[in-house]
Amino acid sequence: MEFGLISLLNGVTYGLLLFMLSSGLTLIFSMMGILNFAHASFYMLGAYFAYQISALIGFWPALFLAPLLMGVVGALVERYGLRKAHKFGPVPELLFTFGLSFLVVEIVQLIWGKAVVDYRVPPSLSGTLFTLFSTSFPVYKGFMMMVSVGMLVALYVLLTRTRIGLIIQAALSRPDMAQALGHNVPRIFTLVFGGGAALAGLAGVIGGNAFVTEPGMAASVGPIVFVVVVVGGLGSLGGAFVASLLIGILQTFMVGFDYSLLDLARSLGIHLQSSPALMRLSVTQLAPIMPYALMVAILIFRPRGLMGARES
Repeated sequence: MEFGLISLLNGVTYGLLLFMLSSGLTLIFSMMGILNFAHASFYMLGAYFAYQISALIGFWPALFLAPLLMGVVGALVERYGLRKAHKFGPVPELLFTFGLSFLVVEIVQLIWGKAVVDYRVPPSLSGTLFTLFSTSFPVYKGFMMMVSVGMLVALYVLLTRTRIGLIIQAALSRPDMAQALGHNVPRIFTLVFGGGAALAGLAGVIGGNAFVTEPGMAASVGPIVFVVVVVGGLGSLGGAFVASLLIGILQTFMVGFDYSLLDLARSLGIHLQSSPALMRLSVTQLAPIMPYALMVAILIFRPRGLMGARES
């Protein structure tokens, strides 16, 4: 009972962090049709910006300033980079963002070095939120969950209940009509890309001190972000939310099970004369490959994802 409840809470926390990270990528793709390979690098930059700002004026200003700074960086990238590559089609766009991801890593290493930086959870968010059985649930994890859910609600309201959201959707589906009505469509796309970068920066602020802030953090989370987006459905914010929770909970539970398929067979009274190596692997060992196996299954049986409107 204790293992199940604690694993569920940890899985939901991890899943919500994945959603924070993938929501910006989903927003950019749904509005602009661009798969941004540098999105995880924006997450890393957000963590480093938050570390630097926290060292100067504290965590709470960094919580607001780092995402804003990442939004400005994203807007500049779209205005002076992606907009020019867009004229030549989707392949140059992908190559541009792919190269940008490596450039960001090199810049981070030049400025902050290759070692882990001392970006910590603020004292005001340290401590125990509650104790379940004999396990403590940290205050900071509760804060992460609150920020993630708040971001989901804010995005939903912005895109479906405000004039800005209607203009953004009109610029996506009918750009010529939106332009004729006096809206600057290229500027809207710049704001959307900047907004997606700001969401990645917010995830970096929240996740950088919860885990670790170092130059390899983009490479460690980059693949899983694209898995979430593909499983949920390219361009579907709701799909990204469901996929993030699904992957976070499944992976957390799998990490806690130190049993193999062979152990399961023996517990059921099945005795095998010989067993393949795969059956001797524990569930914990299989946890890292679970998201990718899930993605392959989704692409085979439901290519558009769980809730996707676009064909992948």
